[in-house]
Amino acid sequence: MQNFEIIRGVKPTPPRIILYGLEGIGKSTFAAGLPSPIFVQTEDGLNNIDCARFPLPVNFDDVVRQLCEVNNYGDEFKTVVIDSLDWLERIIWDAVSSENKVDNIEKIGFGKGYVMALTYWKKILTCLDILRKNNKIICLLAHAVSEDYSDPEVQGIKRFTPRLHKGARSLLTEWADCVLLATREHGAALGELDNPRILRTMPMPYQFAKTRYTLPETLPLNPLQLLQLIKESQKNGEN
Repeated sequence: MQNFEIIRGVKPTPPRIILYGLEGIGKSTFAAGLPSPIFVQTEDGLNNIDCARFPLPVNFDDVVRQLCEVNNYGDEFKTVVIDSLDWLERIIWDAVSSENKVDNIEKIGFGKGYVMALTYWKKILTCLDILRKNNKIICLLAHAVSEDYSDPEVQGIKRFTPRLHKGARSLLTEWADCVLLATREHGAALGELDNPRILRTMPMPYQFAKTRYTLPETLPLNPLQLLQLIKESQKNGEN
């Protein structure tokens, strides 16, 4: 019979962060403020941000190769960013469609295409897990969408959630250590200069969020402050 080594105590590991929010709230800028980031960009939106990034991928295989290539740079990059998940999902849907010789994932029928897409997502998560084992912080960005939400205690509400198909969203958010909503303190209006940008960390009827760390319900949209709070939570064995 095999004897298994018993693991004891706290073993801090780099966080797996999903950050989502409305267009223009500052998701990419936030990610660029994390330690030594490298961006895998699936949409063309980083030209005005000073950051290291791979060229836009042509297909799903390009995305996988770029994630694998990060390991060739040793310790030069400490954070890996995918910007964004919802545009990566389109690349995945194209790959599924091509595999099944159709021009649209819906034509596969009975929702089978979206189930097949989960295999591609799992390949992405495998690549990210390898990077995390090599001590990389993982930050995945996504746009927000407002969806109808059914809650026994609250009727007829809308809920902010990452803009992903429900199967992919479930897989990714379960994998992540924290899912954070970037928004404004007093609502989502982007033009209010006196309305501070914040992170929301807790699940509410009107927002999807989660954290495996001990974090305040809201905190400033500041990447280094978030990392410091995560580090303190890990030190105290609270996640």
